[in-house]
Amino acid sequence: MQNSSAVFLDYTSLDLGDLDLSPLRQVFAELTLHEKTTPAQVIERLQGHSVAISNKVPLDAAAFAACPDLKLVLVSATGTNNIDLAAARAHGVTVCNCQGYGTPSVAQHTLLLLLALATRLQDYQAAVRAGRWQQSEQFCLLDFPIVELAGKTLGLLGHGELGSAVARLAEAFGMRVLIGQLPGRPVRDGRLPLDELLPQIDALTLHCPLTEQTRDLIGAEQIALMKPGAFLVNTGRGGLVNEPALAAALRSGHLGGAATDVLTVEPPKNGNPLLDADIPRLIVTPHSAWGSREARQRIVGQLAESAEAFFKGAAVRVVG
Repeated sequence: MQNSSAVFLDYTSLDLGDLDLSPLRQVFAELTLHEKTTPAQVIERLQGHSVAISNKVPLDAAAFAACPDLKLVLVSATGTNNIDLAAARAHGVTVCNCQGYGTPSVAQHTLLLLLALATRLQDYQAAVRAGRWQQSEQFCLLDFPIVELAGKTLGLLGHGELGSAVARLAEAFGMRVLIGQLPGRPVRDGRLPLDELLPQIDALTLHCPLTEQTRDLIGAEQIALMKPGAFLVNTGRGGLVNEPALAAALRSGHLGGAATDVLTVEPPKNGNPLLDADIPRLIVTPHSAWGSREARQRIVGQLAESAEAFFKGAAVRVVG
């Protein structure tokens, strides 16, 4: 149904030149693509368009007030913190996000990080590059203790679609899975309070949203409850883990290792406590867990589906 003009304000945050954008082109009579858009360019670029597509470009009250033609905002991500949802409602603009598109990609990344910690992958790679295996007196180099995941206990904080996918993968490796009770959520059978969960587990992975209830969910007090040598993996949101506390726990040797795909401020242009070079047993990936080509193509499909549903009067994935 080609009956609307759309502008994608930051399409290179999604498309690296490897995606098929034809589903979007089929929905809109006109689709304008901008590689990126600064806050000062937003209003000008929205003029005359009824649909805006944004990943991280902020749309504030001033933008909605200045763009009366705008009827629909499509967020090419799950998080909508860059959209003033109250202002959108006040101006009669529907906001739709994307959901569940990255589950296989993020789930496999979570297990990748956990496996890398358990097998000391970084340490062994560094040893080979430094020539230590080449100088070994025997066929192998086993300088770094390796941990098997089989028989270990994984704790999950967040057991929605993504957490459930991680649980299935962990169970395939022979792990026992326990689920934690998130603060601010109704108490549910089978969910353990943090102070009961943390002492029991050998690894903890985070898959919950960042809210006022979950900010600094894992701080110094919670880390102290974890077993010595336990692993911590965060592929959820920056801010779920108190970064100075995690750095301190790794420097002290209390944790066996940690990995994070997210930081409190992204990109970390002004530094971050977890980027200090002296922190041992830490893996940081650049918020890349979601970014498989397949996941990004699913976003394209969901954007087109949301637009078409809106035009038919049956909007889906409406937020706010």
